[in-house]
Formats: sequence, structure tokens, C-alpha cells
Amino acid sequence: MPKITETFELYGKEYTLTTGEVARQATGAVVVSQGDTVVLVTAVVSKERKDYDFFPLTVDFIERMYAVGRIPGGYLKRESRPSDKGTLTARMIDRPIRPGFADGFRNEVHIVVTTLSADQINQPDVISIMGASTALLVGGVPFDGPAAGVRIGRDKDTGEFIVNPTFDEEANSDLELTLAGTAEYISMVEAGADEISEEDMLAAMAFGQKVIGELCAIQRLFVQRVNPEPKVYPIDESNPEIAERVAPYFDAMSAALRDADKQARMEKVAALKEEVKATFTEEERASWGKEVAAQLKALEKKAMREMVLTTGERVDGRAVDEIRPITIEPSFLPRSHGSGLFTRGQTQVLSVLTLGMLNEWQRLDTIDPAPGKRYIHHYNFPPYCTGEAGRMGAPKRREIGHGFLAERALYPVLPDEKEFPYTIRIVSEVTESNGSSSMASACGSTLALMDAGVPIKRPVSGIAMGLIKEGDRTAILSDIQGLEDFLGDMDFKVCGTEKGITALQMDNKAKGLTIDILAQALTQAKVGRSFILGKIVEAISTPREELSQYAPRIISIQIPVDKIRDIIGTGGKVIRGLQEETGATIEVTEDGTVYIASKDTGGEEAKRRIELIIKVPEIGEEYNGTVVSVQSFGAFVQLLPGKDGLLHISKVANGRVDKVEDVLNIGDTVRVKITDIDDKGKVSLDRLDKPDAPPSSGNRSGGYDSRSRDDRNSGRSNDRNSDNRRPRRRD
Repeated sequence: MPKITETFELYGKEYTLTTGEVARQATGAVVVSQGDTVVLVTAVVSKERKDYDFFPLTVDFIERMYAVGRIPGGYLKRESRPSDKGTLTARMIDRPIRPGFADGFRNEVHIVVTTLSADQINQPDVISIMGASTALLVGGVPFDGPAAGVRIGRDKDTGEFIVNPTFDEEANSDLELTLAGTAEYISMVEAGADEISEEDMLAAMAFGQKVIGELCAIQRLFVQRVNPEPKVYPIDESNPEIAERVAPYFDAMSAALRDADKQARMEKVAALKEEVKATFTEEERASWGKEVAAQLKALEKKAMREMVLTTGERVDGRAVDEIRPITIEPSFLPRSHGSGLFTRGQTQVLSVLTLGMLNEWQRLDTIDPAPGKRYIHHYNFPPYCTGEAGRMGAPKRREIGHGFLAERALYPVLPDEKEFPYTIRIVSEVTESNGSSSMASACGSTLALMDAGVPIKRPVSGIAMGLIKEGDRTAILSDIQGLEDFLGDMDFKVCGTEKGITALQMDNKAKGLTIDILAQALTQAKVGRSFILGKIVEAISTPREELSQYAPRIISIQIPVDKIRDIIGTGGKVIRGLQEETGATIEVTEDGTVYIASKDTGGEEAKRRIELIIKVPEIGEEYNGTVVSVQSFGAFVQLLPGKDGLLHISKVANGRVDKVEDVLNIGDTVRVKITDIDDKGKVSLDRLDKPDAPPSSGNRSGGYDSRSRDDRNSGRSNDRNSDNRRPRRRD
């Protein structure tokens, strides 16, 4: 295939699609660029059909650190496991691509996105969705595309929508909405927002759908230029005989599904399936085993959907807009910094918060310009939460995605680090799951934050919405459970405050999803969110006034930048000494902000000492100083840590003093006053509590010292009468 390139401009941004030059042995490959951000997207379809009962699609998003001119951190200096951002991007690509394949497609599909260049101006994720679609199409794969993705921002000042904003444009945006789908329907939505209204969110979605249509039109033109040869792959076809033999059990399946208890319902459905399988001969089961299982799953799906569409009643007896019973228990754990147990039906999440110093923030080793974050949310989904046994290891894509959604939902209401100088980590443990555990995590996070005394702007709640659509018949479900998520057409999660939406995520399987349906879902979700929010406020209405006794107290003070080295000291000697002596943890930032953390009074003591170190003495101030050095011409008195002044010998006592040691010694405390500070910063002192000079010293007020000059000079090395006097050396 010859090299083919298409360059186009859309809403002020320039893009390029290129194929036929790189990775030519892949089924399809395309290089996509926006500005100087370049990704290589390859798609490979296995030659043989896999004997699976699912579609084997794998998407990998590879962040190469050379793309930003950096060497990976760590000992090996090699990229290892994907970052959370890389995992989320791979998930973002998978969701709009997967629905484009036929139900019976069983050849393995592997899409690999490699970041070749990242200008840290334009983001590589959404253009990778267009790249994946184009790679499949130019490879002649039977893919129902084209598909594309777009990120929509909104300028805070002008209110105008921004298509695929740069990182700088995103910093001045109150919306980050990522959509993906085809020109006809939306299949995936991710959003973070600064409490915006449902109407504004819908307007952004409608605009994004229009942009996706334009990107799909450009792909069609590009593929026409390539003119790939279509490839033919086998498609699994269902056996009509199996469907006919399973169909009579529809009523029995409907009856088995009617149970509010998840485990009991699953047992009834499993028992019915075994009963139906027993009607097949041993030879038929051996030959049709997977197809029989697939038809029984299809029967379960049909029975559940018909129940909702025909009767308006769900398997647990709820109406379509009814929320499951909610119980809330803040302060669930005795010694955590903040905690909350949120239970909704058979979904339960324990969220636990820990506060730390700002230097405990999470550093990110990615191709994005953001160095790290101070608010971290981790979501854990152990096997026991669904009554199963299994292995536990590294978090999977689902756990990372759900954790990120809950993190994004709470971020807009967090206090600024100047107001609340802490790193905040919340861990949500899913202890029981029957749908909407990510939304329970958002609610649990709100409880933990308020229980810890974090001054959030407003509490946040979340709800998961579902959709059942058969032709023109549609039902939107509030607070979906697991079965409705798995067998339904949409999982639409909405988080927000009483003021507006803070986060949103949607996966869609229905190709007829319209903006009108989304509008109805958002309106119904707002009612559900408000109901759940009311339950949260009943349990804990505002953040605690005091932090937990087990949480560190952090004090922040601002010091001049040129005083930072005084706090640190040579080789860190001063700051280490302060920490050892007070028990506090001290962090000094480049802008002169000092954070002091402790669980007792050590923080206040450290603050007092730091203020003394940075204090600039002024003429007229009085101090109780300590003598730190004695010289022939006077004594050096420490006024403040690291700041001494000279008390001249003539100022140490009333009367003439020959030796400072006659009056003062190292370690003595003396009351002094600053009389002068020269242009070099040298401080001159006067003693306020002067004693009379001792008799052994010359006394100006008592008369002249009767000793001869020779006697007074006796013992000195330069005594003129000394026979051993060495002549002065002349240079």
C-alpha cells in the first residue's frame, strides 16, 4: 500500500492521518497527529476464529517516555506496567470500538496505541479513538464504523465550547467532557465539571455529537482514498433449534427473576438453567453446550427486559425511579482520620480517609505535564463482595476506572491547599456489591471527608442510571443493580452537589440512544441524586469542626524566600535539629511556604522557633540573650537562633573593665538592647542590667589605676622590656 496522508483542520486544531508507511504487516495501521503529539495505532485480527463465548478484544495504550524526552524513573529505566492514565485511556478506546463488531465475531482483535511524540500541549487520548477506528477500516475489518472521540471544554470567561482543548485551555475550563461514538449515536461519555447544570451538560453533549459526526465524515473520505480490500471472517450463528427448545421456559425464567435478594435470585435462575439443560441429551450437551448456555442467558435477558417494559416493575419489585433503602454510618472506624459506611440495598462501601503532609502527594511518571496530585482515591473490589472466591492482585481496569470516577466527583468541592494544606487519600472498600458500587464510593467519600473535618464546599452524591430499549419502547431505571447493568442497554453514572454536576460516566449498548433520552436520564438522575444527598445530610450535615485526634495538625507560615536557607541550614542541619527537638515534621517549599505537622504541641513550638530564625532584629529592641563567645574586645550575645550581636567591653559593666571574663562568661544570660545595625548587618548592643565593675578592674568612676604602664603590660608577648621579644616582621 502506498503512503496516504490526509491533513485537515477542525475548530482551530490541525490533524493528520497517515497510513502505508509504518507497521505495514499489521492488519491495519495509522499514524495520527494533533500538533506535535503523534500516536501510532495498529489493529491486528487473528487469522483463526477463537472458541470463546465472548468477543476477544484487547486494547493497549503504551506511554513511551521518549515521547516527552524523559528517561523512565525506577531502577530498570524501562517502561513497565501502564500508568493509571494509560489504563483509563485504553478503557476509553475499548468502549466505543467494541459495539462496532457483530455479536458472533470471535476472531481475536488487538489494538495497540503507542505514543511516539507528546508535545505536552495537545492530548493523545481522544485522537487515539479516531486512530483505532481508522486502523480497523483501512485494514478491511468488518467494523461498523467509523467511530471517533472528542473532548469538549468550556471557557470560564466566555462560555464558549472548546474542541479538544490543549492543557492550557483546559486549565481555564469548567468542563472536561469526553464523548465517543459514531455519527448516529453516542456510546461512551466521561466528564468532570465544576458543578454545572444538566442543561449545560446536555448542550455540550449535543455539540460533541456534532463534532464526532464531522470526524467520522473525514475518516470515510480517508478510507475511500485507501480503498482497502474487505476481509471476510466467520460469524457465529445461533442454532434456531436450541432457541425453540429454550423459549417455552420464558414464564419460569420471569418467575425465577422476581426476588429482591441477589444470591437467592441467582440460585433460582441457576437451578432453572440446570433444569433446562437436563432436557437435552448427553450428546446434545456435548455438542451444543456453549450455545445452550448462550440461549439461556438470552432468555434471562429477554425476561428481565420484558418485565420492566411491560409491567414497569423490576426484578426486586421496585418502580423504575425508586431508590433502594439507604443506611449511613459516619465515624465507622474509631482511629481513622475520617470514615463512613454507605449501604444502598445490597451494595455497601466503607470509605476511609487519611491525611498527610503535602510532600506525601502522588508523583506521576507519565507523559502528561501534571507532576502529581494531592487528592487520591483508591477503589478496591475484592471477590468476597459478590460472594465469590478468587485471587487478589493488582487493581484491574474496572477498579482503576471506578476509583478515578469517584475521585473526579469530589475534586471540585475540595478546599485549596492554602486553606487546607494536606494530602488527602481515601480508600473505598467495596464490602458488598449488587450494582452502583462506584456511586456508593462517591457517597462514602463525602462521608469520610466530612467526618474528617475537611472543609468541603458542599456534599456530593452519585447515582447510576440504566436503560431498557426495545424499538420505540424505553424505560429509564434509577439506581440500577448488577443484573440491570449486565442485561440492560446503558450504565449512566451521575455525581454532583445540590448546585450541579461534578462527574459523569456512561457506557451505552443501544445504538438508538438520542439526546432526548439522555436529557430524560439526567432529569431523573437529578431527582435521585437529591434524594440520596438528603440521606447523607441527615446523617452528617456539615464537616466536623475539629480534626480527629489521630490526624496530624498542619500549620502553614510564609517566610521570605531568602530566609529558606536559614531554616534549612548547612546540609539540612537546622531543619533536622528542629524536627528532632520538637517532634514535628517540617516541609519548606520553593515559594517560602513552610508546613509544620505534628500530633501534639510540637508544631507550635517548631513554628515559634522558625519565626525566631527568620525575625530581623531592629534598633531599640530588647532581648534576654545568651553569651556564646568572649573576646578581648567584648562578648557576642545570641539574640535569636543564628543571630548574634556584639556587646563591647565598654558596655558590659559600669566602670572600666580590663577583661570581659571578669564580668561575663560563656552561657550567661544578659539583658541587652540593640543600639545600632550597620549596613553589613552587624548588630551593636548595650547591656541594660549593668553591674558595677569589679575592684580588680580599672574603675573610671573610682580614679586612675596607680599601676605603672610597664606593670600593666607585664606578661604580654610584646612587652618592651622582654629580652625574648621577637622583632616585628616587615613585609
